Amino acid sequence: MRILIIKTTSLGDVVHNLPIIADIKKQFPNALIDWLVEESFVEILTMHAGINQVIPVAIRRWRKSIFSKQTWLELFAFRKLIQSQQYDVVIDTQGLLKSGLLTYLSNSSNKCGYDKSSVREPMASCFYNHRFGVSPDLHAVLRNRQLAALALGYTIDEASLDYGIQAMPNSNVNHTTTVLSSNFILALHGTSRDSKLWAIEHWIELGKKLQLQNFALVLPWGNDAELQRAKQIASQLDQSLVLPKMGIASLASIIQKSQAVIGVDTGLAHLAVALNKPVIGIYTDTNPSLTGLYGGANQTFKNLGNQHQKISAQDVLNQLTAFKIIAHE
Repeated sequence: MRILIIKTTSLGDVVHNLPIIADIKKQFPNALIDWLVEESFVEILTMHAGINQVIPVAIRRWRKSIFSKQTWLELFAFRKLIQSQQYDVVIDTQGLLKSGLLTYLSNSSNKCGYDKSSVREPMASCFYNHRFGVSPDLHAVLRNRQLAALALGYTIDEASLDYGIQAMPNSNVNHTTTVLSSNFILALHGTSRDSKLWAIEHWIELGKKLQLQNFALVLPWGNDAELQRAKQIASQLDQSLVLPKMGIASLASIIQKSQAVIGVDTGLAHLAVALNKPVIGIYTDTNPSLTGLYGGANQTFKNLGNQHQKISAQDVLNQLTAFKIIAHE
């Protein structure tokens, strides 16, 4: 059996979709599973041994230059590629108009997705041969798993959860972290909108308390605003490191080497859970019951906060103590 999974964006959504690979392989060990994803997230999927082929798509980039000859050449090449393989089943777990259109381009006669009452953008369901109802009140991980199970005719074991990825060794990361004389905690301070940020003074207070227990705060960044925030936090700490700009695979290696990860509502925090690290999620503007950190019974993670809730540095420190990462103050 050959299966195509369509989940193109974003980082957190792609991570939330990973457990369906283990679910499918458990039922169909010889299945070949391809995955269609935005080019910027290909590195996540290369960390999963159960994926046969990762097919990149560049909708975000194509939109910016829709009248470019190069864009249309790439579009035609993509269409030829996606139609060159006859898939037994195509499953669109994204549920958007763009992913519905990508599903439609495939040659499969078994195009599967959410029905109109379950899908994020109702028009998307028009492109499927088979439509399934899955409650929108479930966490995204469980919604993805249930849709795949309905499409392929099996029942999931909710107690069994396997993201299936592993960070690859990275010599550049090893060199970067050798400058630290202590254990470190990765601080994911950047996110997609300002309402989801945690105040800089909270990060500084947290960093100062961690220094007393010989933990450094390590700060990644992805754009100029995040770089300036990272520098501002680090300037007030004796033990900290602002990382150079890194891709997802390198950041995964940093996550793997850390003692714990603390992050706002960002895809990298979900990646940290998938890599089985202790993770604390700080939520100030979103509901974590739907898209928060989600792991199995043996994973160490905690969602703190909710919409319009305030989380203090002490709240985070208390959770690190509960995880036995740091000692009681």
